[in-house]
Amino acid sequence: MKHLFIRALGLTALMLIPNQVLAGEFAVVGPRAAGMGGAGVAITTDALATYWNPAGLAMTQTVDIRLQATAQGVDRHGFRESLQHIEDLDLNNAANAGRAQDLANRLNRPGASLSANGTAGLYFKGHFGEHAFGFNVSDVATGGSFVSRPISATGAGPITIDGQIALRGLEARQAAFSYAYAFADKTFAVGITAKAIQGAAYSGTATINGEELKLSDNFGKAKISSAFSVDVGAIYRPASWLRLGVVAKDLTQPEFDAPDGTKYKMLPQVRGGVAINPYSSLTLTADMDVTSNKTFVPGIKSQVLSVGAEQTILNEFLSLRVGAYKNVQDAAATITPTAGIGLRVFALRVDIGGGYDFRERGALASGSVSLTF
Repeated sequence: MKHLFIRALGLTALMLIPNQVLAGEFAVVGPRAAGMGGAGVAITTDALATYWNPAGLAMTQTVDIRLQATAQGVDRHGFRESLQHIEDLDLNNAANAGRAQDLANRLNRPGASLSANGTAGLYFKGHFGEHAFGFNVSDVATGGSFVSRPISATGAGPITIDGQIALRGLEARQAAFSYAYAFADKTFAVGITAKAIQGAAYSGTATINGEELKLSDNFGKAKISSAFSVDVGAIYRPASWLRLGVVAKDLTQPEFDAPDGTKYKMLPQVRGGVAINPYSSLTLTADMDVTSNKTFVPGIKSQVLSVGAEQTILNEFLSLRVGAYKNVQDAAATITPTAGIGLRVFALRVDIGGGYDFRERGALASGSVSLTF
């Protein structure tokens, strides 16, 4: 009865998935933010502000050219590990029947899933007096995998494994242009980013039968469609040591056609941030998603709290960063520690950052190379 209940629960969850899939995790961009727990709304004033908060472009008068790549993944309840153990089982050995059923039950648990997102691109920032501008050519990809037909293990020598998982993904390939302006000696700044987005939507399935499975081979062929979107942001600096920031992304709610006939919509995201400088070389920061963002995994939402600190040494020759983040909407999520380092020699800067969740095996990694003048 217990196993029948689990299967019925999984089928009911599938029936409740809406025809229109809503996708919108706030992805981390750049190793500085990655090392500081994923916080970037109030502190980002380089070229990556075209993503984090366009108002940040106007807070410093610099020219910045930056290449970055960031990847993040979460394995909930040992999803990938359970799949691997099923592949490794000798299904002709009747003694493995109990183990096979246990692994199937683990995969059928509510919340068992994989989530991933990644960003990469070229980012540029320039200025003309108090007017600042920037652009980027980048890709923001989000995906998820979950059980779409409950996994079963029947028989004894041979043991029959049967089930199915769904794989969903969206690449938002963007060409974005940002403009920002600072008022009252940079006490207040506002910015806007206009984005032309080519969406590559994926919708695939994979059958679980005990044979080797490569998830990346089962996303299927992408369906391409295009949309336009707008981000807006603001930064307020009431004192030299305090900054408050807010950004609202994807206000036009761009949507893209998926291969299975549904649509993937990027709902508006709102995130706020605060940065404090107790002294010039130390930055303390925190971000929080104001919106609770839906993901590609049914029942999993993303609303992240991020905190971090950065200590610079010898006028930014060396930057040391630590932080932590937690998805407050995911009951299974733990606090994930992060760290990072940056090295600057004249105009050239190299940064790396990342974090790891030892319980759920979530990982975050990022690196960038930049020139700042």
